[in-house]
Amino acid sequence: MSRKYKFGEKTGAYFVSFATVNWIDVFTRDEYFWCIIESLNYCRQNKGMELYGYCIMPSHIHLIFRSALGDPSGLMRDFKGFTSRKMLRLISENPQESRKEWMLWMFERAGLKNSNVKERQFWQQHNMPIEIWSYTVFEQKLTYIHNNPAEAGFVTDPIDWKFSSARNYGNNDNTILEIDLS
Repeated sequence: MSRKYKFGEKTGAYFVSFATVNWIDVFTRDEYFWCIIESLNYCRQNKGMELYGYCIMPSHIHLIFRSALGDPSGLMRDFKGFTSRKMLRLISENPQESRKEWMLWMFERAGLKNSNVKERQFWQQHNMPIEIWSYTVFEQKLTYIHNNPAEAGFVTDPIDWKFSSARNYGNNDNTILEIDLS
């Protein structure tokens, strides 16, 4: 992995993006989105995550966060490990999931290609962290995150994407997930 994609400053804020293996559109059902929201909330309340921005797209997630405990790499590892196990369980136990067999097969196939995975791989391994070293960079990344659903054609106004911090910044709506406003 390239040096530029590692967490350098342990107490700094970072923009990260990570995707499901093969960019599979998993987050298409409310309960899958809520799994991520609840996990982010847990990390905020119990693992020292300061969350400044987020957007959950069908196949990937964008975050701007900081580890108050000085371990951004460990925080991402724990978050991705927990959500991976939980999402795989939710998918396999969901009787309404029409793509269940196909998705589980794809995750299993990805896991077979990775010696670090025992059975199924849900997330791609990298996070592509970019340190937020100025307010200008923060604004640029936050704008990118919030515009992602509109650029993809899911909404016309970023504030209309339910699972994005655009709602927190736009109208102080913390009903989905409270964030640490900068």
